[in-house]
Amino acid sequence: MTEGHTGSAVLRRQLGRNLRTLRGRARLTVRSAATKLDWSETKMWRIETGHTTLRALDVQAMCMTYGAPADLTQTLMDLATEAKSCAGWHSPNRIAVLGNAYTGLEEAAHDLATYESDLVPGLLQTRDYARAIICAHYPAIAEDDLAGRVRLRMERQAILTRATDPTPLRVALSETAVRYPVGGPEAMARQLAHLVYMSGLSHISLRVVPFTAGPHPGVVTGPFMMQRFRPAADGTDTEPTVVYADGYVGGRYFDRAVDVERYEAAWAGIWAAALDEQATQHLLAAAARSHAKPSVTMTRG
Repeated sequence: MTEGHTGSAVLRRQLGRNLRTLRGRARLTVRSAATKLDWSETKMWRIETGHTTLRALDVQAMCMTYGAPADLTQTLMDLATEAKSCAGWHSPNRIAVLGNAYTGLEEAAHDLATYESDLVPGLLQTRDYARAIICAHYPAIAEDDLAGRVRLRMERQAILTRATDPTPLRVALSETAVRYPVGGPEAMARQLAHLVYMSGLSHISLRVVPFTAGPHPGVVTGPFMMQRFRPAADGTDTEPTVVYADGYVGGRYFDRAVDVERYEAAWAGIWAAALDEQATQHLLAAAARSHAKPSVTMTRG
């Protein structure tokens, strides 16, 4: 994979998805939007499906036509610029754009599967746990910025708790993440109790990979998330599965079939090395009790 190609394809599809949503909210058909913009319907289709790059000025014109707010318009213009760029993945602007794209992909995904080697995944973090992790990553962060980041992380979790069509999630979690007392013993006990609660939901499967499992594919891959999207009515893929591999100064996206297949094989190996769901719940409950003081009860975090 070249860093520009696959990443740019992911960003193009995310840009197209956002523009398609804005058009729908404006109650415009493809034909009527194309007429207003003096474009062909074919061009509209290629934009909304991520098959072509787009100038920031064209994005601006589309957003104006759809009545998009200024802040969202700027975000999508940045996304268009980065989708065309061959700049390094770790430039400050690209990190910010990728963060927005990641959240958008997470919301659009039909199915999520994630492996975490050291930390509880963001979608399952309690507020205190998230706060401690963000402070560790940004030691000098201002309180207002910290509060905003924590709030956004909590809002992301709505895809798991919404009443209609919550997103299915499978999590393979290294035992290391269970043993780290992030945020202090009481906060960690509440975090583990929250995992017990969430793993009891029908659309969430959580398995811990114990220390006794020995070497497994996750030791090599590091943390990653696979994002699959809703298939078409005929069962074909509407867009390829995307793998996001996280890192300290940014992440990378993979959507080439050969790369996704390797991650799928790794995921299968990790899942096979993990405890089953019932044994995982017993381990989490015992770990929560070991972290907890007597006053901490096993309630949702």
